[in-house]
Amino acid sequence: MTIRTWLTDRFGLTVPVVGAPMAGVGAGRLAAAVSRAGALGMIGVSGAVTPAWIEEQAGEAAASGRPYGIGLIAWTLARDPAKLDAVLAARPALVSVSFGPYAEHVGKLRAAGIVVVTQAGTTEEAVAAEQAGVDAVVARGGEGGGHGRNEVATLPLLQSVLDAVRVPVLAAGGIATARGLAAVLAAGAEGAWVGTAFMGCAETVLPPAAAERVLAAAETDTAYGRVFDVAQRLDWPPEYGGRALRNAFFERWQGREEELAAHDAAPAEIDAARKAGDYETACVYAGQAVGMVRQRRTAADVVAAFADAERLLTRFH
Repeated sequence: MTIRTWLTDRFGLTVPVVGAPMAGVGAGRLAAAVSRAGALGMIGVSGAVTPAWIEEQAGEAAASGRPYGIGLIAWTLARDPAKLDAVLAARPALVSVSFGPYAEHVGKLRAAGIVVVTQAGTTEEAVAAEQAGVDAVVARGGEGGGHGRNEVATLPLLQSVLDAVRVPVLAAGGIATARGLAAVLAAGAEGAWVGTAFMGCAETVLPPAAAERVLAAAETDTAYGRVFDVAQRLDWPPEYGGRALRNAFFERWQGREEELAAHDAAPAEIDAARKAGDYETACVYAGQAVGMVRQRRTAADVVAAFADAERLLTRFH
């Protein structure tokens, strides 16, 4: 691609795409593959991993010789500050710290020479992020997979955020093809923050049974809510629910979250289902773009397909 944006110039990319940090899906191997292909790969850090795991996966991502990033969940850092220390030691090019009290970490990361972004689900959150000193904001619409707000869809959120802040803006939520990338670039975004499109890649750590469900899913097969967090006793702030593939467990407990919180067997039920590959009970986080993920591909194939955005953007010239 010859399209240049803040994102491509800052990190030396050929395609203005960031592979979103997907905990439980994207580790060092996927990050390295995305970065080698000319986009920016990221490692997703869940609350369950250790600083040693971060060090190991960062080493694998760095072995590509290309810039990469790490995504942190802000509310988990207070419980294990050593995770932030491990990230600082790894010195990735980009760190995303989102969902909870992230502002206290921005200065330390930037002082280490790391570009810092946060994901915003409303314009108000984006303005607050700019005031907190982040280098860029990710405008994340409700279509996105995994955790985040569900109040505003990607396109209206992106337009509003672009008018409200001066820092660079990336667009997230529902972007899975060159058409989506072209759309957000035309609107003024500096690039796309893409997760679900990479879920069919050979380089993920997604269990085979979960990957099969992703490939079989239609665009209407996701649901948003707190069922899986409540079942697993995860302390996600309630405003950040999760978008996942709809399954029998979600259908059974949706609207009964208080009852689920008192159901003592739920955590063990989810854990056993995950180990058994039973994804009618265990969850697979994915966004509304999942219907466009139809076959196993390499990360390089996915990144290369995004490059067609250039043709779409120039077809009227």
